[in-house]
Amino acid sequence: MNDVLLWILDVVSSVDPVVRTLLAAVAIMLETSVLVGLVVPGDTIVLVAATGVGSLWEGVALGAAVVAGALVGESIGFALGRWLGPRIRHSWLGRRIGEHNWQRSERYLRRRGGIAIFLSRFLPVLHSLVPLTVGMSGYSYRRFLAWTLPACALWSGLYVSIAAGAAVGFRQLADQAHYAGYVFVGVIALFLVLVFAGKKVLSRLEHRHLRAHADGPGDADGAAGPRMED
Repeated sequence: MNDVLLWILDVVSSVDPVVRTLLAAVAIMLETSVLVGLVVPGDTIVLVAATGVGSLWEGVALGAAVVAGALVGESIGFALGRWLGPRIRHSWLGRRIGEHNWQRSERYLRRRGGIAIFLSRFLPVLHSLVPLTVGMSGYSYRRFLAWTLPACALWSGLYVSIAAGAAVGFRQLADQAHYAGYVFVGVIALFLVLVFAGKKVLSRLEHRHLRAHADGPGDADGAAGPRMED
């Protein structure tokens, strides 16, 4: 198993670091701007790219590029929502996403404001829809960036550091322990399981803000009208 994994990591490492970094940044940019992430998750590309990191500076550059790509993508999503939101929503792609998902995104933003922008980075489907929804809502771009930047930095730091660290550790152990490959696969699998479980827990914790029923006078679906928070 070690030989197979070493070959795979060597293939990834053989790709020019600049190309790997740009591919990861573009993948995240597309995921958050034009909803490609609903079909092809950009996080998978980031994980693969991170396993090819050969130095601390390469890791820092990859992390920074992923953050920049996410910010550019979410900014494009914000702009598309601001200028073309209703058209996108009623397009073929918008109908494929489902009206209920659009409504969930709108409710979540109305009820949670900036917190929704931060947490949506870690929630399925909403991480692609919320930037568009924010653009349609009239929420200011400056406040949008203030909430999404730390979320993107946290997300990028976790993915890049875990994958790069696991790959470096595996390379160091591969010649000494036959089980090194299993440890590497186990670390990546455990990380993905924790990410999946974390999203499930976060979705449950935020469920009351996503459901259609009104929860009180401050709720956007209640009698008092819309509420936006910073």
